Amino acid sequence: QVHLVESGGGLVQAGGSLRLSCAASEQTFSSYAMAWFRQAPGKEREFVAAISWSGGSTYYADSVKGRFTISRDNTKNTVYLQMNSLKPEDTAVYYCAASLVGVKLRSVEYDFWGQGTQVTVSS
Repeated sequence: QVHLVESGGGLVQAGGSLRLSCAASEQTFSSYAMAWFRQAPGKEREFVAAISWSGGSTYYADSVKGRFTISRDNTKNTVYLQMNSLKPEDTAVYYCAASLVGVKLRSVEYDFWGQGTQVTVSS
């Protein structure tokens, strides 16, 4: 069982930046592919970004490509999401997720989830 805790959300103006963190309790964190998803009110949860266990491969949704960067520090059991040039449409609850079977793009294929952190971008 992996316990994931997100932090770093908040209120920011359009064009601003935030850095989300997701700390994992599991010492075998480096065995997991990690991802960020988000869910806006009234919408389905959607893929944002993912990173392989080594950090050597990253994947992004088209809507965030060039603005968001996913990274990980396996020595700290933490994955990050640097979000730049934020837009009001980025407003959502952001969740991190862990997968034992490699990078996946669908939420149903992730084994463990954090509780989420709210990101609100004002226009």
